[in-house]
Amino acid sequence: MIEVSKGDAIWVIKINRPEKANSLTRRMLRDLAIAVESATGEVQAIILTGEGKVFSAGADLEAAKAGLATDPIWERLSKAIADFPGLSIAALNGTLAGGATGMALACDMRICVPTAKFFYPVMKLGFLPQPSDPARLVALVGPARAKMILMAGQKVEAIEALQWGLVDRIVESGELLDAAKSLAEDVVEATPEHATAIKAMLG
Repeated sequence: MIEVSKGDAIWVIKINRPEKANSLTRRMLRDLAIAVESATGEVQAIILTGEGKVFSAGADLEAAKAGLATDPIWERLSKAIADFPGLSIAALNGTLAGGATGMALACDMRICVPTAKFFYPVMKLGFLPQPSDPARLVALVGPARAKMILMAGQKVEAIEALQWGLVDRIVESGELLDAAKSLAEDVVEATPEHATAIKAMLG
């Protein structure tokens, strides 16, 4: 359910469970983490995307009830993405919900299709957000808008997400993957050391 297309310098990591809105099980989260952690050496960029019309609905509901909502695997995945020395891009092919938000927040940049929506219903469901997510969300959209999402439970549509800084660009569905690869072109042409040095300067 996790597919990895390994190019020479760009890996595309895809969530492929469209019949369940790409909801995530622990095994899928582990496989995502392993894929990102394995992107070493000449891998200059990783692109996270999904199959179908939803990027991810978050945790599989049955798995969440069984304890996945508080499993440290979420933090392992987001840390792996944040620690990746090259460029990480979330190519959001549709709606992003719940705990799946963490992997997108951990990426260096986020692009989405016009139909994408963003929501993180932890208040309604009675869960806490993953530990690293609130600070990353505040860094992108500010504290008030972070509270709009996490406390007021608001769904944010693509245009508003762009205005807030939650996403960096809106791209038509058929152009999403090509647009993500285009964003990685300069990084791919540089040496890994050069890209890592610039990323370190940016924080």
